[in-house]
Amino acid sequence: MIRMSDPTEREDNAVAAVPTSPQEWRDFLERYGERYLKSCADDDELVDLLDEDQLDAFDRGERVSVWLGEAPAREEALVASEERLGVRFPPSLRGFFLASDGWAHLDAWVEGVHPCGRVSWMRDGDAGMRVTEIYESIPGNEDDVQLFRRSVEVARGEDFWLLDPTDVGPDGEWAAYEFAPKYGNPTKFPSFAALFHSGYDEDEGEEEGEDLA
Repeated sequence: MIRMSDPTEREDNAVAAVPTSPQEWRDFLERYGERYLKSCADDDELVDLLDEDQLDAFDRGERVSVWLGEAPAREEALVASEERLGVRFPPSLRGFFLASDGWAHLDAWVEGVHPCGRVSWMRDGDAGMRVTEIYESIPGNEDDVQLFRRSVEVARGEDFWLLDPTDVGPDGEWAAYEFAPKYGNPTKFPSFAALFHSGYDEDEGEEEGEDLA
């Protein structure tokens, strides 16, 4: 039986200075890229990510910068996505899209953050609809189903990254969730930025003494 317990709170993952502006996100994502390369054990992936000169520099132990994201979203594209959904995205999500319209290098269970044009209500996506129907068929999951129905899906793989526009903090940030259907226990974060930060730290392990915030 699938039954979700109360969402696990991860307020401890709130970053000290949440990146909200496009420049703050770009600085954060550039450092993310450097750390991703250091932790990348797949030589084939390194070949895909770096050119020959960068690979040589990396092999010599030199600092190599790589942009793992996409081109910034245009403001008009971002506004069109908001109008399509009938919401205005929270500050950290807006800033992210204006720095990189999507992201492909996350943890093993989430393939990547959707570009703004693909952000949708969880209830409208094929995978989200299936999960919602399964949980709705089991008594006792009413609160969980309501969370699915009101949440925006910003990333998906085996797991989902969800934002709840009805749960807004004093800083304008929406509550964020990492939800694993096979385990049925959503983990709550105070913002998209905190969720993104945690997703990388949990997969790669935070380097001692380094602050990505």
